[in-house]
Amino acid sequence: MSEQQTENPLRDAIAQAIGENDIILFMKGTPEVPACGFSSRAVGVLQALDVAFASVDILPDPRIRQELSALSQWPTIPQLFVRGELVGGSDIILEMYESGELQELVGAEASGDAPDAPAADAPADSGLLQPENLLGKD
Repeated sequence: MSEQQTENPLRDAIAQAIGENDIILFMKGTPEVPACGFSSRAVGVLQALDVAFASVDILPDPRIRQELSALSQWPTIPQLFVRGELVGGSDIILEMYESGELQELVGAEASGDAPDAPAADAPADSGLLQPENLLGKD
């Protein structure tokens, strides 16, 4: 018997990845080699907070971006999810970081003065989970 036409395994995999990771960033490239300035800025913020996060590179398969945007109703990349909820893209991430809201949301220590834009090149021992494209595996 064949699978139902209404099933969408890729969208299910995206939803599963969001549900299984407290903090997950869908981005262009990887945390070590971001492929756009917006993704680099988002990674820099998360690394400045010294929190572990999962990431998914949306570039290898255009369907990932399409299904992610359909699921989240957010058109741009990167997209940050915390405990299953969409936080937003690069500008929102940076604004929340600068106001201290993001530190509170992810349970990180708030620093005194937030920098204008954190550097994307954090030390190798920053607690970052190894990037893995959770959606490209069968």
